[in-house]
Amino acid sequence: MVVNLSIIIPVYNESGNVQPLVDEISSVFNTTNWNWEIVFVDDASTDGTWDQIKSAKARNPRIRALRHQNNAGQSAALWTGIVSGEAEFIATMDGDLQNDPSDLPRLLATLQEVDFVCGIRMKRRDSWIRKVSSKVARRARKWVLGVDFEDTGCALRAFNRKVLRGVFPFNGLHRFLPILVDGGGFKVRELPINHRPRVSGVSKYGVWNRVWRGLLDLIAVAWYQHRRIDHVRHVEMP
Repeated sequence: MVVNLSIIIPVYNESGNVQPLVDEISSVFNTTNWNWEIVFVDDASTDGTWDQIKSAKARNPRIRALRHQNNAGQSAALWTGIVSGEAEFIATMDGDLQNDPSDLPRLLATLQEVDFVCGIRMKRRDSWIRKVSSKVARRARKWVLGVDFEDTGCALRAFNRKVLRGVFPFNGLHRFLPILVDGGGFKVRELPINHRPRVSGVSKYGVWNRVWRGLLDLIAVAWYQHRRIDHVRHVEMP
């Protein structure tokens, strides 16, 4: 079977969420025409996450399992999943069950009209400080980069692999991917999605340890967007 859809899920210490997530995704995609796979990328978890992935893989041949030897962060795990396969279409989601897999078919269907679709978390089930931080980050991105996406932090996305042309891996990529794709001349659309409360595991999000990192990332992406070389029309001598 030639896989045409890879569903990439970076995980870190999410042992209680692995099998429920596999069950939900399977329930959604077993009734579709997609030749799909689930790609778990374990970012060197210290709990039983890897064992849960191995157990799920033993029962489900659609699962691929990758593991970092050292904890490298969400962006690195996402990139590991992306470069590990060749499927034409890619979907991404968090491994904490807050993203709803039933939203994915709608995002994927929208790829008939655009190149990249990302979710907007409606009625976010997050702490108030995380919501405020997201609003501040959105205003900063709009001011510095001149583009306005409502929820670049949402991990639920679907896109054609071709949009990765000109995208490079860096720590923080997962928060800027829609912006970089848009800057590359591809069509990007946001769609409202469901957002659910966390029922297992602990959030890895911290505000203060991300403020300076986010600021440096913003400056770096602004520099790149200003200096990037887009496709230049040319002719070739016969």
